[in-house]
Amino acid sequence: QRNKQVAMGRKKFNMDPKKGIQFLIENDLLKNTCEDIAQFLYKGEGLNKTAIGDYLGERDEFNIQVLHAFVELHEFTDLNLVQALRQFLWSFRLPGEAQKIDRMM
Repeated sequence: QRNKQVAMGRKKFNMDPKKGIQFLIENDLLKNTCEDIAQFLYKGEGLNKTAIGDYLGERDEFNIQVLHAFVELHEFTDLNLVQALRQFLWSFRLPGEAQKIDRMM
């Protein structure tokens, strides 16, 4: 039952990231903390990279905190700037909107 709900939450997230996260929180599949949501996005199992980028690019204060927690999950030690950017950008797809991209960088 739980696995079905998680799969449903992923599907909802891929269609509408905010509604997907809300569904997972309401069904106690995800805690409503920046860290837990960031971990869920970082693992990215079955998640659309474009949807992850859209969620992380939102300008709500909470989404920005999730973005910061998401960045903290990456290990950039011993990487040069290009390698670090490549690793970071591999985990989601940048949204097309310039303001969102600016916020993320």
